[in-house]
Amino acid sequence: MLERFLSLHPRKIDLSLGRTFDLLAKLGHPEQKLPPVIHVAGTNGKGSTVALMRAILEAAGKSVHVYTSPHLVHFHERIRLGQKGRGRLVTESELVDAFARCEAANAGAPVTMFEITTAAALLLFSEHKADYLLLEVGLGGRYDSTNVIDHPLASVITPISMDHPEFLGTTIAQIASAKAGIIKARAPVFVAAQLDDALLECEREARLTGTSITLAGRDFSAREENGRLIYEDAQALLDLPLPRLPGRHQIDNAALAIACLRHCAPDLTHEAMAHGLSQAEWPARLQNLTRGALVDLTPAGAELWLDGAHNEAGGRVLSDAMAQFEERHPRPLVLLCGSLATKDTGGFLRHFSGLAQELIALPIPGEHVARDAADMASLAQAAGIPSSVAGSVAEALDTLRARTWPVVPRILICGSLYLAGEILKANGTPPD
Repeated sequence: MLERFLSLHPRKIDLSLGRTFDLLAKLGHPEQKLPPVIHVAGTNGKGSTVALMRAILEAAGKSVHVYTSPHLVHFHERIRLGQKGRGRLVTESELVDAFARCEAANAGAPVTMFEITTAAALLLFSEHKADYLLLEVGLGGRYDSTNVIDHPLASVITPISMDHPEFLGTTIAQIASAKAGIIKARAPVFVAAQLDDALLECEREARLTGTSITLAGRDFSAREENGRLIYEDAQALLDLPLPRLPGRHQIDNAALAIACLRHCAPDLTHEAMAHGLSQAEWPARLQNLTRGALVDLTPAGAELWLDGAHNEAGGRVLSDAMAQFEERHPRPLVLLCGSLATKDTGGFLRHFSGLAQELIALPIPGEHVARDAADMASLAQAAGIPSSVAGSVAEALDTLRARTWPVVPRILICGSLYLAGEILKANGTPPD
């Protein structure tokens, strides 16, 4: 039933707010009946920052709605309904009912899949009580369908880098201008460390709306010290556990999440922040796969990691995390990589030059814009990474398992969230 609703609407991207506003008006303006909204835009780190905020708020006993995209395995992952303790994914019947009501209200008017999905999500969020709604932008910000919230509690902007230039612009300034479009009057904005041009656009938008910026590195900071996360702002110095999410970049994401929540939920206790950081999960972001069908195919004792990073900035962050792993526990690094033809795969792979021992290029099943695996292998070779091609991840793992390894490898599957979804499905470990 859900597949039928989704097939009725184009998957094309058409950045505009008019159709979403029209549909919401026909539904009785659910966007005006929501719990306090924290709106999150940026290029990298949006999902992790949302996951950290959700975990901290839930540890404090709050109920939290969450809207994210894209999904990895099941469409329902996009909509999480808040309840005390831990939220739950929307059920099939709830989602089908919401889509049916949106269909009836829309009455055949043009609308894209993301627009009607956002309307359905906001309708559901308006009908289920919660303490907060964490609302992640789909693409850009200013003309993204989520940008129908007039008075968010706060806005958050994660690091901005080159992202969808075909829609957002070909310069960092243009892309940042689109993402900074979520900044609203009387709603403070919490901004991660940014490239100069991106920060200038965020500051310009803040001036236009009369909004205050709380900036990483200036107004708050975090660092790792003796295996702990030390967070500091003008009011406090907090000694907290490191995030469960691995990688140095997650310290920055955690700092952004904490800074925002210290404003939005001033009653948060130290214990809630500590528990949330230690419990936060976000699938396919440096996820260590330790069980499942694909894990059973890996060389005995090998590590298997999964990450959906796919752009140049994501490659830099991911390679830095792999370098940290290498410093602590040296192992040969093997990349199993697939990507979309629309992504800067060469820029992504350059960060692994001298770090990865080899790359096995993979297709992405079912994606018509997937990069040809042979093309991926050529880009890896150009980046100085020996490469080969496999028809599937199972075939690649079979190849690695057949070898004799003096030191068992660290295997990283990366390059696309769409590939990550296929991996979680094949492994039998979808998000819940």
